[in-house]
Amino acid sequence: MTKMMHAAALTAAATPLALEFGRKDANSGGGDDKSLEALQKQLGETLGEVKEFAKEFRAKSEAGDKINADTKEKADKALSELTGLRGEITELSQKLAQSRRGGDDGEPQLKSLGVEVASHEDIRAYAEGGCKGTVGISVKAITSASGSAGGLILPDRQSEIVTMPRMGLRVRDLLTPGRTESNAIEYAYQTTRTNNAAGVAEGAQKPESVYAWDVATAPVRTIAHWVPASRQAMDDVPQLESLIDGELRWGLDDVEDSELLLGDGTGQHLEGIYTQATAYSQPAGVSVTGETRIDRLRLGILQVELADYAPDGMIIHPTQWANIELTKDSANGYVFANPQGVAGPILWGRPVVSTKRIGSGNWMVGGFKLAAQIFDRMDTEVRISDQDRDNFVKNMLTVRAEKRLALVVRRPAAMVKGNFTFA
Repeated sequence: MTKMMHAAALTAAATPLALEFGRKDANSGGGDDKSLEALQKQLGETLGEVKEFAKEFRAKSEAGDKINADTKEKADKALSELTGLRGEITELSQKLAQSRRGGDDGEPQLKSLGVEVASHEDIRAYAEGGCKGTVGISVKAITSASGSAGGLILPDRQSEIVTMPRMGLRVRDLLTPGRTESNAIEYAYQTTRTNNAAGVAEGAQKPESVYAWDVATAPVRTIAHWVPASRQAMDDVPQLESLIDGELRWGLDDVEDSELLLGDGTGQHLEGIYTQATAYSQPAGVSVTGETRIDRLRLGILQVELADYAPDGMIIHPTQWANIELTKDSANGYVFANPQGVAGPILWGRPVVSTKRIGSGNWMVGGFKLAAQIFDRMDTEVRISDQDRDNFVKNMLTVRAEKRLALVVRRPAAMVKGNFTFA
């Protein structure tokens, strides 16, 4: 091989490779991207060696000097490495390109600007001719239209999935927590108390008091639901599994919140605190002129206190709480609310829980922690399985969530329920 042939061969081998693979593919990712970067790094080092050989051969050719066999052997080895690298990078680049464009599905494959320039026949002819002079080519205009760069323009995908609004869950926090290992809670409650305790003279018979108890049972109820999901969806959308898990758990808590407050005790329902609470009756000895919502709630507190219990909270509808906070005096000033305040909702020294579940015209006050207790039998459990009907052959999954609990209301008189209907 002559010195000029060596120089031309080295230049021709280096130029297309530099054009085609000397860039990082910004749209690739994962292990293939790392492999491509490693090959590109190796390619850069080998290209440097080839360019040095090309310069040396050209200089010696012009000076009429001979090239020794050892140098020729090293140059041939470098060319061989370039050929191998070119094959590896071409194969990996095609793989990444197919991955970005959906694979080999018969659709026309789009080329990036760098690939189109590097593979242009004029560029290859220019390299094979020893890279003499200059060369110019025309590349089809790239737009967002179909068949042009449209396939290269990817939407900005936001990872957050926008879910529907969720109602605040507040009832559980009002009650005393507990646990059980049984399927029912049996408890005794007092039905009669006749206290005849009195001062007694020496030698006289002591008075007898009368007490009576009864036994009640609160069954453990199961709250559960499930949704189907395809295995492909669970695999392809990383946040979907956690989203389904969160939605199912919240769904259980949402129904639990409703059951704890409004359950009627029939079928598989819990018997809620509103259902068992004592009805409001204006206490005797109190006279209120022009009764308001604020007055009514204070009278409810009084009814609980007259039953010898200490109220620790109240439940009202958010609309009614807003009406109370917006109450103004004759000078148009707020009666007790401070719009600039940061304190939580409190009325008559008791915390206010606002929830739409209770109904727009209803309210409750009570010593909730003394009156009722939750017994959790099983905390929320979420399971995923393909062993459901024909899931296996359809590549589907069933995601199920359930929890078990009982509610015991020991002292119904400690809670009073009423409405804002005024005479």
